[in-house]
Amino acid sequence: MQRYGCLIRLRPEHRETYLRLHSAVWPGVEQTLRVANFRNYTIFLHGDLLFGYYEYVGDDHDADQRLIAADPQTQAWWKLTDPCQESLAEPGSGHWWAPMREVWHLPEETG
Repeated sequence: MQRYGCLIRLRPEHRETYLRLHSAVWPGVEQTLRVANFRNYTIFLHGDLLFGYYEYVGDDHDADQRLIAADPQTQAWWKLTDPCQESLAEPGSGHWWAPMREVWHLPEETG
């Protein structure tokens, strides 16, 4: 399992729209994420920053990212959510959400 964190800015003028959309994420979008081996996907809000976290349990993250991007329901979802966001990713990186580097993790106790 791999952990991923990412960051994006929420446009203040679209805050209520974004929160309303995420109060009832479309089941098809959620199912595509599950099929693409995403687990425990969570989005946190702090001020105008959105922090996303998920655990990836697959073997090919890039291929599963392409699977998500090819899904028609996800594409329709992004047409609604993308205008609510302002990317913080490095220009030309190919990312919409800025990837974050993990610097520490408290592992579960064993035994």
